[in-house]
Amino acid sequence: MANKAQTTDAASEKDREKWMARFQVRLAMQPGVDRAVVLQAVKEVTAHCAETGEHPRTAFGDPDAHAVQVAARLVPADRAARESRRNTGVDTLDSVLKRARDIAGL
Repeated sequence: MANKAQTTDAASEKDREKWMARFQVRLAMQPGVDRAVVLQAVKEVTAHCAETGEHPRTAFGDPDAHAVQVAARLVPADRAARESRRNTGVDTLDSVLKRARDIAGL
């Protein structure tokens, strides 16, 4: 019987790790998010789950949605907007360069 409990615990831990990894990646992709923001958010989630015993999905829901909410809360709006504009400019430049390479046959 202990073997089944160990298997369940291992599966739960693996699911928790997957949730945290996805949350971190999605958070890092948000405009204006830097290493300090990611570390603070991970610390908050980890502390909450340690105190309550809850799984992160139970406590915070979808990792993608939670990442967006955390970024909105922790990143100053002006920094996020500035970073978003910069990302749009880089994406536009990449698109133009790709088209130029396609036309030139490179």
